[in-house]
Amino acid sequence: MNDTELPFAFGAPPLRARLRTAPEDFVVEEILGYEPDGAGEHAFLVVEKRGANTDWVARELARFAGTSPMNVGYAGLKDRHAVTRQAFTVQLPGKADPDWSAFPHAEVSIRSLGRHSRKLKRGALRGNRFLLVLREIEGDRAGAEARLAAIAARGVPNYFGEQRFGLGGGNVAQARAMFGGRRVDRDKRSLLLSAARSHIFNGVLAERVAGGTWDAPMDGEIWALEGSRSWFGPEAFNDTLAERLARFDIHPSGPLWGRGDTPAAGAVAELERAVAARDEDLAAGLAGARMDQERRALRLQPRDLAWRWLDDGALEVSFGLPAGAYATTVIRELALT
Repeated sequence: MNDTELPFAFGAPPLRARLRTAPEDFVVEEILGYEPDGAGEHAFLVVEKRGANTDWVARELARFAGTSPMNVGYAGLKDRHAVTRQAFTVQLPGKADPDWSAFPHAEVSIRSLGRHSRKLKRGALRGNRFLLVLREIEGDRAGAEARLAAIAARGVPNYFGEQRFGLGGGNVAQARAMFGGRRVDRDKRSLLLSAARSHIFNGVLAERVAGGTWDAPMDGEIWALEGSRSWFGPEAFNDTLAERLARFDIHPSGPLWGRGDTPAAGAVAELERAVAARDEDLAAGLAGARMDQERRALRLQPRDLAWRWLDDGALEVSFGLPAGAYATTVIRELALT
């Protein structure tokens, strides 16, 4: 199921628009939630890049510093067709920092924040802040305002974005081939396992959006804690859970499929088993790969959502998201792009 086939929470988007007409229309700032500790053998850098790939930047940092790419760390991959600001560490044991201002790529600027004792690990960030501009807009401005207000009040379904599935959704087909016996290298294997899990998750979430329960409890619910990978349940819905759900402290969750059965019960378990059975080869492949059953929130709340209309009729939208969430998942409820 591709992005345009996934059901919308609030009905058809009120706008058609273009996103990413220029890198400056898609600005991403990483939020680590901590500062360098000031000591150690890792240079701690904040890098702003325009139209550049994160892996390429990491390799070029290693080349410039005269070290191996294995000694460069970062917390997450950032969009290439964007202006992004993110942290890198470069391990320089017994060496002084090079002159980062002499880095020989105009599309990259570097600011050193000093030294850090550890290499940055993938996933070690709190979230990202986005500033997006929609251009060449067609549609109803009043309808767009109402839709943005609905998103602010209720959030959006926490679908995995198209980026997870590769060009034309090809990663899922490659995952099927891998589970069927095709050999792939280690890095590719991790990517394909993630795509298979994401496909099943999106299938469950699509069913719950269609049924109006993506942000409401069902019998046998497993609850995901906001800003955490932790979850609990199933347990009967009560006034305490209702209050926590209303203030976005907890969310209904869906499966990141793996070995064993879903931890959900009742109607939730029945739905999740049915969706997994539709992609039996993916579910069995994930179990065979010894992936554990994990959970992901079905609901995503954009933090500090704000918007303004620009003089040329474009719409600027800004918000923060936790790590692992997709800005395009928010925008798809507002505009077809």
